[in-house]
Amino acid sequence: MITIDPLSQSERDNYKLMIGSIVPRPIALVTTLSGDGVVNAAPFSYFNIVTANPPMVSVSVQRKQGIRKDTARNALTAGSFVVHITDAANVEAVNRTAANLPAAESEIDFARLTTVPSEKITVPGIVEAKVRMECVLEQAYPLGGTADEPACDLLIGRVVCFHIADELLHNGRIDVDRLQPVSRLAGSNYGKIGEMFSLERPL
Repeated sequence: MITIDPLSQSERDNYKLMIGSIVPRPIALVTTLSGDGVVNAAPFSYFNIVTANPPMVSVSVQRKQGIRKDTARNALTAGSFVVHITDAANVEAVNRTAANLPAAESEIDFARLTTVPSEKITVPGIVEAKVRMECVLEQAYPLGGTADEPACDLLIGRVVCFHIADELLHNGRIDVDRLQPVSRLAGSNYGKIGEMFSLERPL
């Protein structure tokens, strides 16, 4: 067993250890709306459930030299965003939204995706996702880095509306075989659902 003090190596080296070991990671495609009405879309694998009471999700948006990315800035301004689950059918388009475009240019058109109005918030969703969640910004925390240059913005979104494709929902549960979710690994690698097994929790 190799023991490593994270303070003894660079941020990039710590990053490699984390993304290579904390796998698989679900991928959220997040849409936000700028003050100028531009729909921004970007993928995030620093994403997960916070609680189900009420339903909340977390998305960690990394900064660049302390400067907020469009997703965090827009979410803070509008107070809302939409989370979409990345699957085998849309992953290539989701990957295209990671392109480094100017803030005034929408990744939606670049990725050839289609927007759809949301029910309870002003930020539109994306038709090509089988699962999308309209979220109101519950909390936003600047974390890491330094006081002058935080490393990220941790967004906590409260889900105010779920949209689930008809074929996925059975007795209130999601059919994962039909969803075909895709996960993020390290580098340019992704993963699909492979062999599944069950374990009963101890009483």
